[in-house]
Amino acid sequence: MKMQTIKKNVTNEIIINKSRFIAKLIKINNENDIKEKLDNLKIEYKDATHYCYAYIVGNVKRFSDDGEPSGTAGMPILNVIESNNLTNILCVVIRYFGGIKLGAGGLVRAYTKVVVESLKETQIVTLAKGLNLKIEFTYDKLKTIDNILKNINIKYKEYDNNIIYEISITNDKYAEIKKELETNSLNIDILDQTLIETN
Repeated sequence: MKMQTIKKNVTNEIIINKSRFIAKLIKINNENDIKEKLDNLKIEYKDATHYCYAYIVGNVKRFSDDGEPSGTAGMPILNVIESNNLTNILCVVIRYFGGIKLGAGGLVRAYTKVVVESLKETQIVTLAKGLNLKIEFTYDKLKTIDNILKNINIKYKEYDNNIIYEISITNDKYAEIKKELETNSLNIDILDQTLIETN
């Protein structure tokens, strides 16, 4: 099954029987990002009634109903992001209660609808397993290295005694150009594994 995520963060809002449902789709790289993003939303929407959410990062899936009846908020949000094969995503739905109770079925429909509509506002991108690398080389190799890396995302460049690049590269692409890089006697450090957008 291919891994996918959203291209950009999205905010979308619907109103059902005077209750406001504000969905936030947020790209995340790891679970550590989540608490800070939730805390910030609770400050930004400080008088909201509920902050229900679900997220998927790798094999980890979690959700919270945040005071709504069990199974009426967090699970429907998770179901939508799961059914779209999304990962590295946090979806928070902020609710301002409008005074009219929606009932369990109404809540499930409302939370599902606002997330489905939010996904229409962003592009879905495919992810591939990859690596973050740090490479170091001498100035005389600059042209050659830039040529080898012409279609690679160079995230950081430093020009000191030597040149240092930090790059994100899919595993497939790395296997393809590893030999070329090593032929140029580069110092290659693998910083960590990552997921990279491929479209």
